[in-house]
Amino acid sequence: MDVLLWMFCFIISQILATHGIENSRTVLRTYDNSRSVLHRHKRDWRWNTLYTDEEKKTTLPHLIGKLSSTNVNGSARFVIEGEGANTIFKVDDLGDIYAWKTLDREEKSIYHLKAQIFDKKTNKQLEPTSEFEIKLNDINDNAPRFTHNIYNASVKEMSKPGTSVLQVIAVDPDDSSVSGHARVMYSIIKGGEKFRIDLNTGIITSSNMLDREQQKSYELIVRAKDMPGYEGGFSSTASVIITLEDINDNVATFTKKQYTLSVLEDRPIGSEAGMLQIEDKDEPQNTNPVFSFVKRDFRGLFDVVSDNITKNAVIVLKQLLDYEKVKTYTMEVEVTENTAVSPGKRDPQVNTRAMVFLNVLDVDEPPVFQRPSYFFSILENASLGSHVGSVFASDPDEAQKIVRYSINGGNVVTINRDSGSIKTSNNLDREMNAWHNVTITAVEDGPGGKESTVSMFLKVLDINDNYPKLDYEYDLFVCANARPGKVIQTIAASDKDEMTIGQKLSFYLEHAHSNFSLVDNHDNTANITLKQGGFNPDEKKTYFLPVIISDNGRPQLISTYTLEIVVCGCDANAEAEPYSCRGAYAQTGVSVPALTVILLCFLAILVITLLIVMRRKFKKDSLVSLGKSSGEIHEQLVSYDEEGGGEMDTNGYDVSVLNSVRHSSMRPRPEAQPGPCLYATVQKPAAKGDMAVMIEVKKDEADHDRDGIPYDTLHIYGYEGSESLAESLSSLESASSNSDMDYDFLNDWGPRFKTLAELYGVDGAENGYEY
Repeated sequence: MDVLLWMFCFIISQILATHGIENSRTVLRTYDNSRSVLHRHKRDWRWNTLYTDEEKKTTLPHLIGKLSSTNVNGSARFVIEGEGANTIFKVDDLGDIYAWKTLDREEKSIYHLKAQIFDKKTNKQLEPTSEFEIKLNDINDNAPRFTHNIYNASVKEMSKPGTSVLQVIAVDPDDSSVSGHARVMYSIIKGGEKFRIDLNTGIITSSNMLDREQQKSYELIVRAKDMPGYEGGFSSTASVIITLEDINDNVATFTKKQYTLSVLEDRPIGSEAGMLQIEDKDEPQNTNPVFSFVKRDFRGLFDVVSDNITKNAVIVLKQLLDYEKVKTYTMEVEVTENTAVSPGKRDPQVNTRAMVFLNVLDVDEPPVFQRPSYFFSILENASLGSHVGSVFASDPDEAQKIVRYSINGGNVVTINRDSGSIKTSNNLDREMNAWHNVTITAVEDGPGGKESTVSMFLKVLDINDNYPKLDYEYDLFVCANARPGKVIQTIAASDKDEMTIGQKLSFYLEHAHSNFSLVDNHDNTANITLKQGGFNPDEKKTYFLPVIISDNGRPQLISTYTLEIVVCGCDANAEAEPYSCRGAYAQTGVSVPALTVILLCFLAILVITLLIVMRRKFKKDSLVSLGKSSGEIHEQLVSYDEEGGGEMDTNGYDVSVLNSVRHSSMRPRPEAQPGPCLYATVQKPAAKGDMAVMIEVKKDEADHDRDGIPYDTLHIYGYEGSESLAESLSSLESASSNSDMDYDFLNDWGPRFKTLAELYGVDGAENGYEY
């Protein structure tokens, strides 16, 4: 039938071509007015979308479809452009499109192209450009693919059934619009005894209570299959590893029911005496045992704690052990945990208690003194060999070895090496050393004997063996016009003996005195007070005051001092100036120290005078050797007014200017040789302040004197400089009248000090200066 239809269509097409009728350009249409009218149809493509199946198993190339138009004739040429044009897809002159490659919808499902028709002869475009698509029909040719080949998940142990673990996802690249091609269904094909998976979502949940101590991890194989409900289809698998997270759901237990430990008796406090091993099925971070003694008997001696790393029980010493007292300790230790363990997991056979036998091992220990230190006391000045005290040390070991004693250092006491008795070996004086520290050594008798030491403190007790003494040597003065009741002096005394609370020194007079009294201040001081005045100011008199000082020790010691009080005349302000009386008294006589100083000064002056005489004689001899008289060579005074400037700052002056001042008319100037006087007679200035003017005048005369000998120069040291803060350093303007000390009193000492009075006193020339 199909063959006949095809032949009929072919015959019709040939007839139309023979009669020259256009293919489908004009159509004859008949209207009601019976007029025949010719109408032209619009040229148009006869297609829009082409469809083909992916993954065709036919021989390439294979026909996809045909391009046709109302303006196609034997000279038409088809051209396509766009995605895959002329590579994947090609068109022939009849408009047939062929695929030259196996197409995969999952790679590309739609291709967008353009078609054009040209005349082969004229190359004229017969139709406008038309767009069309080639769509691929999906077939189920892909299996679902999991996002991971291996899934890792974790869940806490002992979780309730139905706890979500994780979700697996598989994706099918086939067309989801085609029924069943991209729909995925999940299932567990291995290891699903304790877990379930949702068929549509792929969520895996627990189906039973899981215990990590029974099994730590599970491995599942899950499958994803498409086209559910239909035969065939594709599937893929993935692995799921589920790890159980540990919780503290197991009680720590001892590995043994009893432990035997040994420890040396000399282990220090806080050290480890032994360790008890435990086991816990939980992981270390969830192992938190708590240890305690079942009985409280050993809590003062030991402590049991958990080791930070191993979590085992550690027994710690809280007191020192003594093998000689206790050799073995028996104790029971319990372990607990602050955790809620399910009743089904409790094992009644676990060892939560353990017996511990702790054996103390003997150690050779040094001797032990009865006391940690010894304190003894003895009176000072005790006789040699006096008993001080005794020390005792013993061997704490069972051997009970003999102990010998010795003293290290010091020569104050000795010790009996066998008994430990201590005696004095030297005189003891509390005032020299009130305490003595001695180290005593105890050594076990025999080779390799242990030794130990102890400190002994010896206090020397005071006895009243020192007399009170005045603190100073007092020089007492009183003015003749002093009023009664005036305190002349406060005297103080001390005692080398121990002055404890309540002990003090007492002051009193041996006999009552008519002019002076002694008042005890009760603080180891006393005031000497003028009882009545009325002394003759012209009479220089000395009074002696016997003072008695006593302590209140046993026995009582008494010292007697005789104080010398000098009465001297004073001015009206004597009471306000206490030293004025002393100065007046000093003029009445000379003490031995003052006389010694004066004699030394006199001897020094004598030596200086001899040296000056010898120097002058040496100068005279030297002048003779030069062939010149002494008058031809003179001294120089050089003035250095400024710090710098060289020789320009130095001025020389004739020293004869000063000689003319020093030698008055009674002392004529000696001439070196006959001739006229070089300088006029110089008058002494009337006042001390004219010295500078006089020097300037004489300097000017010397500068303009043509007869002056060049050796005669005057060097002035009178001034440091006009701007100097140090002022003058010269002694030219100094005189005894300007000295801080007035030496006029030397004239009153008699002929014996006449020379000193002339040297240091005023010579009576009140209107001038003598040099």
